[in-house]
Amino acid sequence: MKKTLGRRLFGLSLAGAGLTGVLRSAFAADAPTPPPAPIPKGALKKSTPEAAATKSGPRTLCYVGGYTKHGPPEANAKGITLFEMDTKSGVLTQLGQVTPTDNPSFLALSPDRRFLYVVNEVNDFGGESSGSATAFAIDQHTGVLTKLNTVATGGADPAHLSVHPSGRYLLAANYTGGSVAVIQIQADGSLGARTDLVHDSGPKRPERAADNPPGNYAVSDHSGPHEHMIQADMAAKFVLVADAGLDRVYVWKLDLDKGVLVPAAKPWFDMEPGSAPRHFCFSLDGKVIYILGEQNSRVVVADYDTETGAISPRQTATTVTGRFRGSTIAAEIILHPNGKFLYVTNRLGDSIACFRVKDDGSLELFDEVWEHADYGRAISFDPTGNFMLVANQRSDSITSFRVNGETGVLQFTWNFTPIGTPSAFAFLTLEG
Repeated sequence: MKKTLGRRLFGLSLAGAGLTGVLRSAFAADAPTPPPAPIPKGALKKSTPEAAATKSGPRTLCYVGGYTKHGPPEANAKGITLFEMDTKSGVLTQLGQVTPTDNPSFLALSPDRRFLYVVNEVNDFGGESSGSATAFAIDQHTGVLTKLNTVATGGADPAHLSVHPSGRYLLAANYTGGSVAVIQIQADGSLGARTDLVHDSGPKRPERAADNPPGNYAVSDHSGPHEHMIQADMAAKFVLVADAGLDRVYVWKLDLDKGVLVPAAKPWFDMEPGSAPRHFCFSLDGKVIYILGEQNSRVVVADYDTETGAISPRQTATTVTGRFRGSTIAAEIILHPNGKFLYVTNRLGDSIACFRVKDDGSLELFDEVWEHADYGRAISFDPTGNFMLVANQRSDSITSFRVNGETGVLQFTWNFTPIGTPSAFAFLTLEG
């Protein structure tokens, strides 16, 4: 099967572009990278879920999805890998064997943390032009996954999913399919009928934004609608969709009785033409939304009306410093649990942009840190917020940083966890 995942790998990094391996920070270009520490004991060890479950006290588990043989050319993952994290050192230890499933490119836990859902980023499920979503039950003692079922998402190459806060519906964004799906969640956690499938439409947009970083040869696909993220707002009143092909963020209400999406009074927010909105996140109070443009590597800071779902922009912040030249495509955006700092990964540029969040919600870029690996895709905090993990798709590794909760500064831990083409994280705390 010919895979279409090349759609998000559109540019090639040029020699000399962006950060280099000898610099830790673009704000301290003369400071050498600190010498590597010895590999911590246990960093490459494997254990079994049953043995790990004998430990007393809370345990932090981490599920990691990755691209399998139906993914991009470099794909070599086998499915979902379960790790246990040492919350003092940040070291990951693999537990047991990989749970097989095809291209689990994004993961989401149910509100009660008893089930894990993944999108299978394929385009031929059931012999049709569709991807799929798979439900797993989580053993609350060991963290081991048991597959419940797999259903079609109704569109090709789903790139994102989330569980509605009600726990009643799974929401999936079909990238190549240009649609979003609403799927029932059954009482036993399995996936039921698809209750809605919405296709977006709009005018053709340019391949590049006018405010691209200097020398950026990478382009995002604007051949049509490409839904890249779907998630409810903080109050669960509206569902928002980032469409990277039409340069819009759509706003819907979800009818919980019928499982259908109803357009908000202002049904979409237009982004910079060619910017390719990819992901977004909210401030802790839900009144500010941060929207990441994949193509132009910028964050739009906007006021969010929690009553109407209206989005009113007031700042655009670049995710690369003024020193950067070359190709880059922004990937992930996350807010620290304390709400004071926001971080973005720059693929091709291989950096993490670090922002301070001011009292009014606006952003100030204060650092750009080398990921110490290639093509950092997803980033995630562990449940304590003390560590940030980076899924480095092209270098088959997870790297980690210790997070200073007072300053937002990232300190590389020198922990490298080998794993094939990682793409997404989901953390779970099990009580002992």
